[in-house]
Amino acid sequence: MANVVRDPKEHPDAILPDLTKPDPLVKFKKDDIALVYGSIWKQRYFTKVGNDYFPLGAQWDITHQIWRNYFVANNTDWWVPLYPADNMKRPTGPLCDGCHSVNYNLQTHAVTEWNVGCERCHGPGSDHVAKPTRATIVNPARLDTVAATDTCIQCHSQGQPLQKPINGVYYDWPVGYEPGKNLRDFWQLEEHKIGETTFTHFADGTGHKNRMQGNDFVQSAMYSHGITCFSCHDVHGTDNRAQLLKPANVMCLECHGPNSPNGPRGATIEAHTQHPAGSAGNECVNCHMPKIETQLADVNVRAHTFKFIPPSVTVQDKVPNACNTCHTDKTPAWASEALRKWPGRSPWRVE
Repeated sequence: MANVVRDPKEHPDAILPDLTKPDPLVKFKKDDIALVYGSIWKQRYFTKVGNDYFPLGAQWDITHQIWRNYFVANNTDWWVPLYPADNMKRPTGPLCDGCHSVNYNLQTHAVTEWNVGCERCHGPGSDHVAKPTRATIVNPARLDTVAATDTCIQCHSQGQPLQKPINGVYYDWPVGYEPGKNLRDFWQLEEHKIGETTFTHFADGTGHKNRMQGNDFVQSAMYSHGITCFSCHDVHGTDNRAQLLKPANVMCLECHGPNSPNGPRGATIEAHTQHPAGSAGNECVNCHMPKIETQLADVNVRAHTFKFIPPSVTVQDKVPNACNTCHTDKTPAWASEALRKWPGRSPWRVE
């Protein structure tokens, strides 16, 4: 279970920054914090008023160890014009808690538990508790690949609910969806027009911001060939980055070894990447999953289309390419010229 949301009264070590050090952005005290969110890239803080939680105005940038303002600005999400421009009038229930809890109750605003507990992915569990058999619980691994992946896409995507508002409230998660049901009956992914750069998408359709893994993945050849999220990840936890089943290159090369029908076509991985073993350029994810999707400020997360974005797309559509994500001191023109010199590259391929 992902312990993203924590109560600092139960877990005093949950608050990462030192709140005794003054900062002009921090206008709240430790006692104001009812819940904290995040421990990898950023940490946000929520106060409780009545039955609702509300975001406080500063967030901790874990990478850079600095405070940053927290406020969802205009033109950054579909729901923003529908809520007052005040954090204390934007409750987390309709905007966050449906994905960061189990069984959020629209009427009472109570949850069964915070974070991604069992029922978030396996559906209601009371029948299974009473009679623990395969027939009384949803196992995404036994669903078809679309339904299985939808179990993850319900939260790992940018979209809008089909029904809005619900009882006058606008929700930013698929209210009513449970694993095993058709997500398309509750949720639609944010639309994108090729050639346009928006807050959610680059011009080529790649996600522009975090929580776009699902939007990316459904465009991929992986998805169309029946690969699911849990073909690579284990949400129950592993010792690997991003809860991967195995280290990234090991994971990729199980299906994409040298001369594999799935590619690459080179006799060795080094022949394919034109980078030496052990280097960043020889890591599959650095070319096919570049860190170009904004998490916070200049901290990015990996794209999930798995396509190689060539330098020419940077020039044409301003989409960051895989080469210059590493070779930051070089230009896209330099990268294009370097690719053209690689052995085995087609002269007709636009680099």
